[in-house]
Amino acid sequence: MTRRRLLLVSITTTALTVLAFGVARARDVPKVATGFIASVLCSETFVSGLDPDRVLTETQAAMPGAGLLSWAMDVRVDRAAKDVTVTLLGLGRSRAVYRDKLGCHMEHGEGEDWPAVRPSQAQPALLPDIAPPRVVAPATPALAAALDRAFAEPEAPPFRRTHAILVMKDGKVIAERYAEGISIDTPLLGFSATKSTTATLIGILVRQGRLSLHTPAPVAAWQSDSDPRYAITIDQLLRHTAGLALGSSLQASLLSALEPVNRMKFIERDRAAFAESMPLETTPGTVSNYHDGNTIILSHLVRDAAGGSAANVLRFAHRELFDPLGMRNVTLEFDAAGTPEGSSQMLAPARDWARLGQLYLDDGVIAGRRILPAGWVDYVATPTPNAFVGLGAGFWTNRGDSFGANYRISHGWPRDAFFAKGTLGQYVIVIPSERLVIARFGRTVNWPPEADGVAQLVSDVVGATHGKIEALSSE
Repeated sequence: MTRRRLLLVSITTTALTVLAFGVARARDVPKVATGFIASVLCSETFVSGLDPDRVLTETQAAMPGAGLLSWAMDVRVDRAAKDVTVTLLGLGRSRAVYRDKLGCHMEHGEGEDWPAVRPSQAQPALLPDIAPPRVVAPATPALAAALDRAFAEPEAPPFRRTHAILVMKDGKVIAERYAEGISIDTPLLGFSATKSTTATLIGILVRQGRLSLHTPAPVAAWQSDSDPRYAITIDQLLRHTAGLALGSSLQASLLSALEPVNRMKFIERDRAAFAESMPLETTPGTVSNYHDGNTIILSHLVRDAAGGSAANVLRFAHRELFDPLGMRNVTLEFDAAGTPEGSSQMLAPARDWARLGQLYLDDGVIAGRRILPAGWVDYVATPTPNAFVGLGAGFWTNRGDSFGANYRISHGWPRDAFFAKGTLGQYVIVIPSERLVIARFGRTVNWPPEADGVAQLVSDVVGATHGKIEALSSE
C-alpha cells in the first residue's frame, strides 16, 4: 500500500471517528497515540535496558491498526537526556522523561524541577530465596518441552514474542527461560498486571485499618452526600463496578485511543483528578466496566494514606511489601502529580513478579508475618457478578460462571486459578491446588486469546508437575 493510500485511509478513519465519537475525542487521538509509544519506549529503554527499535517494532506489531499512524510518527530517543519524544504530523507531541529511582513519566512542563527520590534503607527479606543466582533449567524433560512450545513461533502471524517464562512450585523456581537480550535481572513492564500490585497495597491498608472495603471511598472530590459518586466503595473500584464514565481499557488498539481513560493516561497531568471528575455512567455496583481510571483512583488513595508524595509511596511500598518479599529491583512509575501509575506502570524482573504471586499462594503470610488481611486471597479471587471476562477484585479469576473463566477452563486452566494480567501478554498466574506460580511476559496481540500460548503453557506445566512437589523441589 502506497503512502498516499495510507494517508487516505488514515484521513478516512479520522473522519469516521469524528462522526462516531465527536470532535473532542477525535482530537485526542494523535496525543494518545504518541503518548503511549513515548511511555513504553522510555520505560523499556531506560528502565528495562532493551533496544528501542525492538521495543517499537514489537509493540506496534502487537496493536491492531497501529500501522495507520505509525508510518507518520517521528520517534526520537535521546540516550544522553534519557527521554523519548514522539510527534505525529504536527498534530500530537508527547515526551516521556526518565527520572532516577522513579522510572519514566509523561512530561507536562515540570522540566528539571521534578523531585528526586532517595531510596530508604532496604529491610531484610522475609521470603526465602526462590532460586540460585543463575537461570534455572527446567527440572524435567516435560517442563523443558512446555517451555519449548511456549517460546516456539507459529509459521504465520500473530507471533507470540515470548520474553520470559518462570515456573515456581511450592516456593522454588523449577524452570525459567528468557528471550535474547532479557535476563533474570531485566525489569519487565507489567502493563495492567500492575493493578494487582495496587490491589495488594490496598489490602495492606485494609489490614492496617486505614481503609475499608465496603464504605464510601475517602475521595475528597466525592465527599458531598448529595454527590451520587459519594456511594462508590473501594470494593467497587477494585471490581471495576464504580460506574464512572471513562470508557474501557480492555483492548490495546488504535480505536482504544478514543476512550476518555486514555486521555487520562497520556494527556492529563493529574490522572486521578481527571478520573475523579468523571460523572457516573451507571449506578455504582451494578455494571462491570474494566478501565484504568478505577485503579488510578485507588492509587491516589494509596498516595494519600502513605503521606501524599511519590517518595512516601515508595517508602510505604518497600517497607510493607517489596522488601519483605525480596523484590529488590522494582520500578513503580508516577504521573506528574506524584500519584503512582498503579494501573499499568510497574516494572520488575520475572522473579520479583513471581514473588508477588507466592505471597498469594501462601495466603498473604510470609515467614509467619501476615502481610494481607485474613481472607484477602479468597476475596480477590471471588468473581465479580456480570464481569464476562472473569474479574475478581484487582485480579482475574477462573471461579464463577463467566464467559472468560469457562473459556480458560475449557482450554486447560484449572478452576481455582487466579491471576494478574497485563495487555499484550503479561501474566502472573496463581494455582493454589497445584502450589504453582507461573509468570509469562511478552509482546503478543490480545486477540485471538490463544495467540500468546498461555493456556497451553498452563496445561503443559500442570501436567508436568502435578503431585511432584518434593521431587521437583529437591532437584
